[in-house]
Amino acid sequence: MRLFIQLKRKQIVSILLILLTSSAVAQVQKPTVVDTLLNLNECLEIGLVNNFDLQIVRNEELISDNNVTLGNAGFLPDASLNSGYNIRSNNSNQFPMEGGDAVETRNSNTQTLDAGVNLNWTIFEGFRVQTNYKRLKELQSVGELYTRLEVENLVAGLTAEYYNYVQQQIRLGNFEYAVSLSKERLRIVEARYQVGSLSRLDLQQARVDFNADSSMLIQQYEIVNRSRIRLNELMGVNVDKQFMAADTTILFNTSLLKEDLFNRTMEQNTFLQLSESNLTLSELELSSLRSRNYPYLRLNTGYGFTHFDYNQGNFDRQRTWGPNVGVTIGYTLFDGFNRSREQKNQQIRIRNRELEVHRDKLAIESDFANMWMAYQNNIELTTLEVESLENAEINYEIAMERYRIGDLSGLELREAQNSLLEAEQRLLTAQYNTKLYEISLMQISGSITEFLR
Repeated sequence: MRLFIQLKRKQIVSILLILLTSSAVAQVQKPTVVDTLLNLNECLEIGLVNNFDLQIVRNEELISDNNVTLGNAGFLPDASLNSGYNIRSNNSNQFPMEGGDAVETRNSNTQTLDAGVNLNWTIFEGFRVQTNYKRLKELQSVGELYTRLEVENLVAGLTAEYYNYVQQQIRLGNFEYAVSLSKERLRIVEARYQVGSLSRLDLQQARVDFNADSSMLIQQYEIVNRSRIRLNELMGVNVDKQFMAADTTILFNTSLLKEDLFNRTMEQNTFLQLSESNLTLSELELSSLRSRNYPYLRLNTGYGFTHFDYNQGNFDRQRTWGPNVGVTIGYTLFDGFNRSREQKNQQIRIRNRELEVHRDKLAIESDFANMWMAYQNNIELTTLEVESLENAEINYEIAMERYRIGDLSGLELREAQNSLLEAEQRLLTAQYNTKLYEISLMQISGSITEFLR
């Protein structure tokens, strides 16, 4: 009778554990199932069209393009049209020198109407105009470089986030597999507990491990969702857009050549080209300042018309019209030594720009060396983790078989299961890190747009 009561108690506890397990599984909030699959190229195409930062930079480039004109540089003359109308009322008293009565004039009105066209043209000003045009062309190139830099940053960032999304989806699968393993272990423990071959402590430990794996799975759903939202933000689409990454593995290029990448880095790196453009702009600014060392020649011409209305005197009205032409030649003899001071300061700025170019080259060389070393190390690490995962899978299969026949404790099986999950996670991390360094190498060498092909 006592044995019957003990069996009943065990059955009741087992039923409660099964109900709690079902409740825990039901509480896992799985993401909405969607049929939309996007590969990397599709994500990049959407981002290149919709990304707001890229649209802003492209508009800034359009401003630089619009500024490259002969008129903005100063090659063309300024023409103006002016007209005016004036009325003047005078009162006067005139006294003759020989004496006599004063001549009084009251409300003498004079009306004047004039109109004219004027043209001013700086013919020569020490090559300042030519320098301005070169500067505008260089600023146009800078605008193109900034757009290119933003495109590279977007492609690199979106590619990295896409593979992070792939990584998190794979991690999600790993956690789901871990939950299924814990669930199978819980089923075995519960069955053995009912027949009295395992203790309640074994059942509780299996339950704790199952809940721990379920908790990690729930957290992973949140991480996957966060990565998807970030991808939507980079693509410039609504954050609620649901999709899945078409890729199910993280593949990376193991055939990159160091010498080829380094040469392209020193020749095509966008940041380095921007640094060199800043040096060119500083040199052009010095040329513009030196133009003040020369005399200037300006042409002034126009055509005018003036109409006068009188109410007193010998004439009732008068009209004058005709062209005018003038040439102005000038030279600044002394301006308080400002010219020499500004030119010396600009020469110092040029020297700073040269130092910045050398500094940036060295920094880029250092970044490249670090990236290449990390890239190679992570390739080797990935190979090592593949082997570790294979051993962990074999180890778990052996442990599970021994556990089924009662030759292995639950704690030892849990250790084998954790080793398998950790091996999966380490391999995934090594693969993702290798992909990140591949992306970085492609970006620093100016070759990141190859991901668009």
